[in-house]
Amino acid sequence: MSPILGIWASQNYSRYSITGAYDSIATVSVGSGGSSSIDFTSIPSTYTHLQIRAIYRTSGAGFNPFYRFNSDTNTNYSRHLMYADGSAVYSEGFANSLAIAGTVVTSASSTFNATVVDILDYKDTNKYKTLRLLDGFDANGSGYISLGSGNWRSTSAITSITISNGTFAQYSHFALYGIKGA
Repeated sequence: MSPILGIWASQNYSRYSITGAYDSIATVSVGSGGSSSIDFTSIPSTYTHLQIRAIYRTSGAGFNPFYRFNSDTNTNYSRHLMYADGSAVYSEGFANSLAIAGTVVTSASSTFNATVVDILDYKDTNKYKTLRLLDGFDANGSGYISLGSGNWRSTSAITSITISNGTFAQYSHFALYGIKGA
């Protein structure tokens, strides 16, 4: 290892250690009856950020997952989404939404969708909460990929997350992680 790289590693590695940077908080696996929502409750305030990783199927087309915080169903959310299907690019934005939405699933229910959602500064009571997501699916070469962001206009610390807007089919899996800060 070069001396410069060795100095950087010794000074910075312990601060930004990859090992243990993410802690599993909770997981949900959907059983044979499906589920209309995924709920993460009693989220501890011991992390800097949160991350949701999911692989899910829906019960049909025309579904997009909605993310809501602390059971807030008012129009306190803003969202922006840019997505592409291989032949065209689309974008949308809403200033006063009931939730932050992910990709609209236009495929049959047998298609698995993957998503990674970052929720930044979830416990900071001095600012609104920001969400960013990457998600999509493949339907034999004609799927979607999307990048999105959202804002929950509340300074409350996030203690619960609900993901809903349809039915998640069997074998869908959601994991909530806490991200440690530097």
